[in-house]
Amino acid sequence: MKIIPAIDFKDGKVVNLKQGRLDQTTTYSEDPIGMAETWVNQGAERLHLVDLDGAFAGKPVNQEAISAIAGNHPDLVIQLGGGIRSAEIIEGYLEAGVDLVIIGTKAVEEPEFVGEMCRRFPGHIMVGLDGLHGMVAKSGWLEVTEISVKSLAMLFDGDGIEGIVYTDIGKDGMMGGINLHATKALAEDLSVPVIASGGVTDLSDIEALLEVETRVSGGITGVITGRALYEGTLDLVEAIALCKKGSLL
Repeated sequence: MKIIPAIDFKDGKVVNLKQGRLDQTTTYSEDPIGMAETWVNQGAERLHLVDLDGAFAGKPVNQEAISAIAGNHPDLVIQLGGGIRSAEIIEGYLEAGVDLVIIGTKAVEEPEFVGEMCRRFPGHIMVGLDGLHGMVAKSGWLEVTEISVKSLAMLFDGDGIEGIVYTDIGKDGMMGGINLHATKALAEDLSVPVIASGGVTDLSDIEALLEVETRVSGGITGVITGRALYEGTLDLVEAIALCKKGSLL
């Protein structure tokens, strides 16, 4: 299981939103490119980049910084979400060095778009599902739908996606512990890998995920963490070491 530091872009800065709310924003750095360097130096092999401006605007906003990070770290696996609404946007990011593009709102509004992009860009497409009480949220979490996370995830399971990033927005940015039950239940229903997100606080959350990561169908192959790293309640070096130790057991 990979520990995946998150870098959320807003107005050119590294921020974190509590439960996806713009009025609950904490700024951690004004240098996202330097922040990526920090996490790589601490052993990160994969980064989760989110263009929050793009998510709310419906188009890329921070592509210059994102392209710079990809260019600076060619061996780093970069997954990116936020504002992914067209094949042209996906193609542009892949050409810039992004490895995996996460389709979020567009996947909810036009599910067939996911399969089309998987066929056009095989090996590069993931789906991001944001849930609140088991229901899908979209448009930068501004709207909660009447679609269940499970039903939508199963719709994409055979499309050729590389995995699903599942974020519990009730937990996100709150550092109250990950929703292990919901994450495990989703992974059990799917054949593709699940990456957990939302609520990671400390090493106990990593330990809990490690206990179930290989017991589910597609597996829980990664966990995204943002605020816990920035607030210092989770040490990246220790978390990576724990995962490597767990994989040897």
